[in-house]
Parts: sequence; C-alpha cells; structure tokens
Amino acid sequence: MDLQNMPRHVAIIMDGNGRWAKKRLKNRVYGHEKGIDSVRQVISCCLKWGIPYLTLYAFSKENWGRPQSEINALWRLLISFIHKDLPDLVKNGVRVVHWGDREGLPQDVCEAIDMAEQETLSCTKLQVHVALNYGGRHEIVRAARMIAEEARQGRLNPEDLTLEVFASFLFSKDVPDPDLLIRTSGEHRISNFLLWQIAYAEIYVTDVYWPEFKEEEFRKAIESYQQRERRFGKTSEQVQLERCASAL
Repeated sequence: MDLQNMPRHVAIIMDGNGRWAKKRLKNRVYGHEKGIDSVRQVISCCLKWGIPYLTLYAFSKENWGRPQSEINALWRLLISFIHKDLPDLVKNGVRVVHWGDREGLPQDVCEAIDMAEQETLSCTKLQVHVALNYGGRHEIVRAARMIAEEARQGRLNPEDLTLEVFASFLFSKDVPDPDLLIRTSGEHRISNFLLWQIAYAEIYVTDVYWPEFKEEEFRKAIESYQQRERRFGKTSEQVQLERCASAL
C-alpha cells in the first residue's frame, strides 16, 4: 500500500450486519453491535493512513421500513457509541458531522448528534460524516428547493447556476467528492447513497460482511484503488502525459 497515493475521501455502505448475525444464529441487533467495532477500526485506519474524510452510511431513508424494534435498537447503539467513544474521538482529532434530515429522528438521537458535532467542532485530523436519515435523491431535491427559494428571493440568477453552485447546497459542501466507495456484503447497488458526489468515485465491492470488515479488508480496498487509473473522461495517454509533466 502506497501511503503517498491514498484517497482523500472514502465513503462506505456498511452492509451485511443482519445476515452476518443470522449465519451465527443471532438476532440482527447482535450484528449491528458487532458492526460498531468495524466502525472503530475504519476510523483508526483513516487516522493512521492519513485519510482526511470518511463518510459512513448509517441509516437510509428506506431503512424506516425495517421492524420498529430494530430501529429502536439502532438508536440505542448510536447514542451509546457517541457517549462511549466521544472522548477518544476528540483526543484523536476526529470531527463528527451529520449528513441527513433531522426531521423524524428521536429527540435523544438529535441531542446526541448535536453533542458530538459541538464537542468535535475544532477537530481537524479526520472528518467523519455520519449519513443518518439520509437519501441521495432527497438530498438533491432538498438542494433544488433551496436554490429555487434563492432564485425566488432574487439572490440567485438561474443563469449563474453551475455545478459548483449546486454542490454548495448539498450536505457535502466544502468537502471533496469521494475518491473511493466501498460496499460490503457483496451487493452491487448504490442504494441511494451520495448520488451526486460519487460521479467519479472508484467502486470497490467485497463479499465480506460489515462486522468482518477490519483493517486487513480495508487495506485490500485501498490497494485495489491504488491499482486503478483515474482518467475523469480523458484517455490513458493524456493521463500519462499529465503525470510526466507534473513530475518535471
């Protein structure tokens, strides 16, 4: 693994907790509990390897369709994680930022998120975005509504709307787009995650369930990323020439 060629922003769809637990004759909540250990390891790896941005898909808009008992357990686990790990996050320079809608979330969950964001506001080593009550399409519609309101108020000329201006109305404003998108559990779907931001992300899918995604598996994803040529619409020859020019 080349530490000089690391992605700046890694986004992860943390999938497979329930299936992992079922294979062990446990309930789904047990899988979510063990998945928290993987969250800790991934954060630790980002700190160790110098990756400054990490986005974790924690709870989607579609996840509201799950059994209420499982949803309640997820809220308890999130609150417990924040209270238990917050001192270490602050100590290690990890900033926590919520991406998603507050509407619909329980009050105690919102309070825990507010506490995490406030306590880690000055942390600068790693920024962790928790995509909670999040949907990519919902984020784009939200941005469109905000832009429409700006135009209605006369603060934005529709002719001045560019890709950069549109992106400034997303949750991810001022954050570079993900270089690497990881999905665990072998599913080959985006699942309404960061639809705008992953336009040129390298995608890595592993059959490993999220509770088993530890440092070794994360390293494999990084190594796969480093073997790819990122062309952004250009030809390989153009990329090679630009590389040579920058090395001079």
